[in-house]
Amino acid sequence: MNKIICIANQKGGVGKTTTAINLSASLAAAEKKTLLIDGDSQGNSTSGLGANRDTFQTANLYHAMIGQVPLKDVILSTMIPHLDLVPSNQDLIGIEVEFVGLEDKEWRLKNLLNALDKEYDFIVIDCPPSLGVMTVNALVASDSLIVPMQCEYFAMEGLGYLLNTVKLVKSQLNPRLALGGILLTMFDQRNLLAHRVSDDVRQHFGDKVFKSVVPRNVRLSESPSHGLPIILYDIKSRGALAYMELAREIIQGGT
Repeated sequence: MNKIICIANQKGGVGKTTTAINLSASLAAAEKKTLLIDGDSQGNSTSGLGANRDTFQTANLYHAMIGQVPLKDVILSTMIPHLDLVPSNQDLIGIEVEFVGLEDKEWRLKNLLNALDKEYDFIVIDCPPSLGVMTVNALVASDSLIVPMQCEYFAMEGLGYLLNTVKLVKSQLNPRLALGGILLTMFDQRNLLAHRVSDDVRQHFGDKVFKSVVPRNVRLSESPSHGLPIILYDIKSRGALAYMELAREIIQGGT
């Protein structure tokens, strides 16, 4: 059975797409059959794995969501063995308007993924930086949620809004949804505030915070512009080691 993980935070710039790409690649490197779904109309997970967003004009996640094509028809293989991709581009913006008034709008992605039962060990969904239709679809379809969180002052505030949304989705739409974990990202070892935020989050959420911490890392920031996950761009970098450690935690912990 597929283990479906969604990566969400309505705050932008917290390392959501970086986490989606590099966690997926690290799971695949551990020989877990993995599917990454790019649920963001910016298509950064798509380009971050070396795919050209402009070549999927008639077969991307949008076309599957509106029922034009089955999901399996838009799945691409990637340069990494065991890792497949469902690409997206700006077409996906359309569902925010087109789905208004549809009775089953929250269930579209879940229904698509039901058809892939047992094909993958892990399905990872990269969400947009909002709590709109696509993010709700991802939460309804998922078993667990990973929340990347930048180690900065306003991070805790944004986390509260997201966890309230998760409670609503859990109570009304998806009772099996669990908080898989909070992932501290962009951690600067030299910054006192980063240590304070990290301590506060661990004190508040305890074992719901991953042991793995993603550092601020130049190589990690550079890798998307080359269309490569960090394990292919620089496997010895601190960023690569952090995501491989995260994948290990998830495989061992069943998150």
